[in-house]
Amino acid sequence: MNIDEIRDKRIAVLLSGGVDSSVVVYEFARFGLHPDCFYIKIGPEEEEEWDCSSEEDLEMATAVAHRYGCQLEVIDCHREYWDQVTRYTMEKVKAGFTPNPDVMCNRLIKFGAFDDKKGHEYDLIATGHYAQTEWIDGRKWLTTSPDPVKDQTDFLAQIEGWQLRKALFPIGHYMKDEVREIAEREHLVNARRKDSQGICFLGKINYNDYIRRYLGENPGDVVELETGKKIGIHKGLWFHTIGQRKGLGFGGGPWFVIKKDIPNNILYVSNGYDPATAYKQEFRIYDFHFLTEKFEDNEAMKVQGNDVEKNRKREVTFKIRHTPECLHGTLETIADGEYLMHADKPIHGVAPGQFCVVYDKQHHRCYGSGEIGIA
Repeated sequence: MNIDEIRDKRIAVLLSGGVDSSVVVYEFARFGLHPDCFYIKIGPEEEEEWDCSSEEDLEMATAVAHRYGCQLEVIDCHREYWDQVTRYTMEKVKAGFTPNPDVMCNRLIKFGAFDDKKGHEYDLIATGHYAQTEWIDGRKWLTTSPDPVKDQTDFLAQIEGWQLRKALFPIGHYMKDEVREIAEREHLVNARRKDSQGICFLGKINYNDYIRRYLGENPGDVVELETGKKIGIHKGLWFHTIGQRKGLGFGGGPWFVIKKDIPNNILYVSNGYDPATAYKQEFRIYDFHFLTEKFEDNEAMKVQGNDVEKNRKREVTFKIRHTPECLHGTLETIADGEYLMHADKPIHGVAPGQFCVVYDKQHHRCYGSGEIGIA
């Protein structure tokens, strides 16, 4: 964070009550800046026990803002969250996909609905994400955090280009342990508070219970892929994801979920501790969303003759889930927005609907992400 470049900017901080966003406020305060802080209230369609807005979160955010002389305002995005993120999640799950609502929350709520309601009054929106930005050849890129465990560029890979230009990640250059050390040294009220886990709108609610509440149950056959033998009944395809092993409840296991036959409501599984059918080395990516520039805009694509075909493939790193390790492969352009990933080695649990987040081969710049399609 170059303080000289932002000193005269209007800055909004999204303050959740957690330690990361609280250290963001401290980072500004130590340079004499007192940005306006905002607590975003979100939740599913109905309130009561299903509303995840936490009084403790708001109390923590209020204490931190007060300590550093910042104003705190609550922005209610409850309805927008249901209409956009929760509905997206339920529709994808019902269609047999594996969605990532936290990815869409960043695009549609934190940098979307908030901007519509209040963020448009500010030059920059600062969050506690573990990510960085870098200006390269006059363009702003999303780049990885030095902490591979906490790096959150994969959760940000669906934000719009204009949202990235307004985004500021003041703690993105830190390791998580360093952020904790700062919080304890400064005696922040939430210094030892545990990080939130799971899907943000659910809080402590069980994911399957939530799906059951809105989608109900739809029993169907569970069939062994290799033999065609029926081994049991599932309660609904939306309760399972590709690569799942735990919680299936069938004897003679272990069993792995391999694929879903949506029209016939059949769940296909394979038996064994590491069945080959649970792995894929190639998969298609659809509706690729670029953050900064399209591959086709890159000078490497603007060549003639046989080199054009050669440059339809590029070495990349990628992730299909939030893990410390990145994967290596070759991305092949099939059509506009459609790509074929050739992984260097077989990958377990490639599920349709997951976002494949693509980086340069140094795993530094994030190009963007697309949705893994059904084989």
